[in-house]
Amino acid sequence: MQSPFANMPPVVKNLLIINIIFFIATYALAQFVNLQALLSAYYFNSPFFKPWQIITYMFMHGGFGHIFFNMFALVSFGPMLEYTLGSKKFFNYYFLTGIGGYVLYTFIQAIEVHAITGGFTIANPQLVQSYEIYGQRAEDLKNIYGGALLGASGAVFGILVGFAMLFPNLEMMIMFIPVPIKAKYVVIGYVAIELFTGVGRFAGDNVAHFAHLGGALFGFLLIKLWGIKKPNNFY
Repeated sequence: MQSPFANMPPVVKNLLIINIIFFIATYALAQFVNLQALLSAYYFNSPFFKPWQIITYMFMHGGFGHIFFNMFALVSFGPMLEYTLGSKKFFNYYFLTGIGGYVLYTFIQAIEVHAITGGFTIANPQLVQSYEIYGQRAEDLKNIYGGALLGASGAVFGILVGFAMLFPNLEMMIMFIPVPIKAKYVVIGYVAIELFTGVGRFAGDNVAHFAHLGGALFGFLLIKLWGIKKPNNFY
């Protein structure tokens, strides 16, 4: 019986393996080191921020469902994109879209911090009361400075956008929808939902929607910038 890894292109395969290793290590080493605190990404002006987190946050996940759906999307859409772009360019694309997710996410955070503090830079979020910031605004500020961004979703949304741009009319079956839908409409729908939920900021929603949108935006820009065209054998 042929291994499911046999026909998987190298970058997708190695990304899958590395993500699984990091996920297992997070729990296996929990008594010795808090990998999520060390490797997840924080707001750039947070005392918890370290430069390497811009890369390592892509390999950290908050639970089985989180990593499962990200890796499912990676192995579902990544291979065709890697075969089309080539492994080297796909490698760059993956990490650049992941970084793009962090860039947009932290940019939105910076806007929120400015709106709360009036432009003050607060190195220690525990001192927000000294700026006469109380209640929900103080809680929001603490969440920005102390909240961690983790997961491959920014890069995965980059892959989804790249896939839709290069194979726009490829029909796909989506769970709970009984008819096939073209890739371009599926991805437009996903992006629209992320934009709606990100702007809406609904209570109890702790998903980093703007990281997803950042990955999607950088993916769109990279495909345009690199001048990648649709393969001739797809309509």
